[in-house]
Amino acid sequence: MGLNEWAYSLSESLLSDPLPRRWKHSLGVAERARALAPVLGEDAELLEAAAVLHDIGYSPELAVTGFHPLDGARFLRGRGANKRVVRLVAHHSCAVLEAEERGLREELEGEFELERAELVDALLFCDMTTTPDGMETTPSERLDEIAKRYGPDTVVSRFIQRAAPEIHAAARRVEARLALVDGSADVGLAP
Repeated sequence: MGLNEWAYSLSESLLSDPLPRRWKHSLGVAERARALAPVLGEDAELLEAAAVLHDIGYSPELAVTGFHPLDGARFLRGRGANKRVVRLVAHHSCAVLEAEERGLREELEGEFELERAELVDALLFCDMTTTPDGMETTPSERLDEIAKRYGPDTVVSRFIQRAAPEIHAAARRVEARLALVDGSADVGLAP
């Protein structure tokens, strides 16, 4: 079984029944990752696998700390998953800032190294340009949606406000890379 076949199967088994909306989001993030293949080269499959797995830590079966990047990465590490996929799941979408809000930064950074910056940006871009229902959106709309969904005085809202500048910067970096590739206008990534 190939990396992506395994990743889709595992993610579906953990998310589709207990969290169908989270499963739709994960599929949308993976679709966005496939669209980045022209700028990722040999890392395209790796990013797609991380994209479909990035939110498995929300699964009731895996939630230990309540911090989904850490719970998902620990589970994947325990299953012997590709180390680069594990690192991307652990650090997706500015996770270190949320870990700090939750008092888990030392655990996250101590257990999981950062992956290559271009891949971290790419996964962040895919996540922050996909709605909870798996549809395409802009980073600004996604940030607004997250803040509204969680409410103003929550850990997630505090974290997302702190992360917003980096989210926008990462999106610009990915869009710039796409602009350098012939046919990038056809992939629908520039809102």
